[in-house]
Order: sequence, then structure tokens, then C-alpha cells
Amino acid sequence: MDQQRLQQILKTASERKILVLGDLMLDEFVWGNVVRISPEAPVPIVDVERESSYPGGAANVARNLRQFCTEVHVLGRIGCDRAGEKLTELMDQEGLQTDGLLATEEIPTIVKTRIIAQHQQIVRVDREKSHLPSEEFFQAAVAKIQAILPTVDAILFEDYNKGFLNQSLVNILLKEAKALHKIVTSDPHPKNQLEWPGIAVIKPNRTEAFAAAGVPWTSPVSPVLEDKALLEVGKKLLQRWGSEALLITLGEQGMMLFRQDQQPYHTPTRAKEIYDVSGAGDTAIALYTLGIASGATPEEAAELANHGAGIVVGKLGTATCSPEELANSFLNVMK
Repeated sequence: MDQQRLQQILKTASERKILVLGDLMLDEFVWGNVVRISPEAPVPIVDVERESSYPGGAANVARNLRQFCTEVHVLGRIGCDRAGEKLTELMDQEGLQTDGLLATEEIPTIVKTRIIAQHQQIVRVDREKSHLPSEEFFQAAVAKIQAILPTVDAILFEDYNKGFLNQSLVNILLKEAKALHKIVTSDPHPKNQLEWPGIAVIKPNRTEAFAAAGVPWTSPVSPVLEDKALLEVGKKLLQRWGSEALLITLGEQGMMLFRQDQQPYHTPTRAKEIYDVSGAGDTAIALYTLGIASGATPEEAAELANHGAGIVVGKLGTATCSPEELANSFLNVMK
């Protein structure tokens, strides 16, 4: 993709409005240095230098989209607690539309705390409680969807299998989206076996894709287009899910795009350095969705997703990429 075409897509993207639904989290980071081992147990002692917090989970997908378009709505649940207030504040600071947030006493806000020293993650502490939504909460979520859906161009599901997304909610939204001719995409979780008939794309990673297809995992093969097991997985998932496309992220091998009645399309990784792979999938589905909503072909959208993911893995922590970084990444490939 040349710069003229990229800028054309990005210009259109700036005018798009996107709704992100899914599991919301507060990502906390504790940064410090390890200089000694604890006398109490064989574990490192981290001298804390600073702390930071970011919107995580589906909210991180929304952060990535907000770098490129002016209106991004977030729909999900938070607890009636300080972490929920903090997450809302952070999303407001990012310029995200928080009219879709649903505060509930049923669960606490999901918090993931990562302790990092010398640019390495020492440990992650998760505070969460999976709980299926009550009927009252379900109806409130449906009402939010029906209010926001007519105002957006695309809908993105981000599933971390924390209990927010279920087939009933998905079915209602897909029916409403189809009636309004909205683009729908999904980043699924293999343990939450949902059906996604007719949506634009589904984006699992390689491990998730093999699990969802029920195919025994095999080591990656190079060249990727000769990976028979991967090709089998792509074919099976397209048939099972009935989506227009399937984008499987492959880590250091880049991404593979599968489409109905089309040859698979492989785009190699654009990452130069890898510091942190967490969040790369969020960036990938965000930019693919934005690309499709902005007139890009599926192959062009896959390139956007691949370049964006290559940028964020070079950053430590919950990260995003900017339009300028994306343009520079494409320029570097053309040199």
C-alpha cells in the first residue's frame, strides 16, 4: 500500500464512529528495579519508582481506535468501586465516549496489576470475578446498544471471557446491526464458544484458532503458506463461523487472512523489536475494523493491522500506535 492510498484511508477513518463492546479492565503497572533477593523467600524485591494505570481489555481496543477517529463508544460493565471510577476517569481523559458503561454491584471492576523491573515483567496480579449478567443487567445492556448503534459505523466485540458477552446479547446486536447495515467484527475467546454468522471478520491468534477449530496444535511452519495445519484451521473456522473473513495473528510470522472462496493472504511481521506482546491483538482488531469501515479492502485492512501490531510490541505496557507511527512503518517497508 502506498502513502497516497494509506492517507486516503486514514482521512476517511478520522470521520468514522465505532462502538466497542466487551470485557473492560483497569491495567495497572508498578515500575521499579530489582537489586536484591528477599530473605523471606527466594523472590526478588522490587524497589518501586513509579506507578501508572491505563484502560485495558476492550477499553484498550477503544484507545487504539481513538488515535485515528474522533468518536469511539465503549459498552461494558464496571464495578461500583474505586477501580471503576478510575477506569471511567482514564477513558474520559482518552476522549472515549463512556455513555455505554454499566456500573453494577454484581462484580468488582477487573484489575490487572503488572510489576515490571529492568524492562521485564516480574509478576502479574489479577483481581476479578467472572459472573453472568443478571436479567436486569442484560436488559440495561440491550437498551444501551439500541441507543448507540444507529449512531456508529461499525461494532467491535472484544471477548476476554469474563462473563459480559453471551450468545443472547450477541444475537440481539447482530440482528440490530444487520437491519442497520453496520459492519461487525470480533476478537473472540476460545473458551466462550459464541457464534458469529455473517460478520466482517473474526480475529483469533494462532493458539486460539487451533483450539476453536478442534485441531491439535502444531509448531509453526515456514513458509507460512505451506503450513497445512494452519490452512486446515482457517478453512474450518470460516465454515463454522460463517464470517466474511478470518484474520489469524501469528506472532513473529505476521498474520494470515482467510476469506470465503479466496486464496489465503499472508502479511509478514513488521515488528523491529519486541518488548511486550500484550495488547498487540487489541491493536490488530482495532485497525482491521477501522480499515474496513473506512473503505479498505480486507487485504489492506490486514496490512494496517499488521503494521499497527508491529509498532505496539516495541513498547512496554498497554500501548497504542498513532497515525504518524503507522505512516512511518509503511514508509520503512517501501525503502
